[in-house]
Amino acid sequence: MNMTPSQASHRTRALCGLAPVIPVLVVHDPAHAKPLAEALVKGGLPVLEVTLRTPAALEVIGEMSSVAGGTVGAGTLLTPEDVHRAKDAGAQFGVSPGSTDTLLSATEEADLPLLPGAASASEAMCLAERGYDMLKLFPAEASGGAAMLRALAAPLPHISFCPTGGVGPSNVGSYLSLPNTICVGGSWVTPDRLVQSGNWDEIEKLARAASQLGRD
Repeated sequence: MNMTPSQASHRTRALCGLAPVIPVLVVHDPAHAKPLAEALVKGGLPVLEVTLRTPAALEVIGEMSSVAGGTVGAGTLLTPEDVHRAKDAGAQFGVSPGSTDTLLSATEEADLPLLPGAASASEAMCLAERGYDMLKLFPAEASGGAAMLRALAAPLPHISFCPTGGVGPSNVGSYLSLPNTICVGGSWVTPDRLVQSGNWDEIEKLARAASQLGRD
């Protein structure tokens, strides 16, 4: 029996509730995968999104999946082929920048919980009509940012979001203060210079700081 949209959203909502930030990771070297995941999990960010934007992404997902305490998902899912490759690599959930019927059906048939992207009230309503009530707002800042989410909360109180795209230290507080924002997705906790130099201790510190956001 295939996973229903409601079941998928129940799972992604639970994952989004584990920490205020989901690191969005673009990893080029598989050798960085395991120590990077270990640093993030140790710092209090257990849910990780590895984007399928590099040739190494699937290998990275496989390496990170072996890290205790972490839950690794695949981002930038665009096609059914992406869905199957990501799940075979070890991804436990998927994230997409937008949604199509073909992509949604593929994730449901593959039993891969999806955090589908939406950038408007109409897109959010279409996804909710299908059964998805935990969505990714993307691109968050370009789509109206926290002001848009605040506006959507009144007519669509049953839909929650993980805004991603342009979210960083300077504006993350405005997102996490909203009732319809469960967490945010961001890349600022893994600066490329720290990843390339293998400075895992510094990344752990950034993760620990991010894990405390919205709790004061």
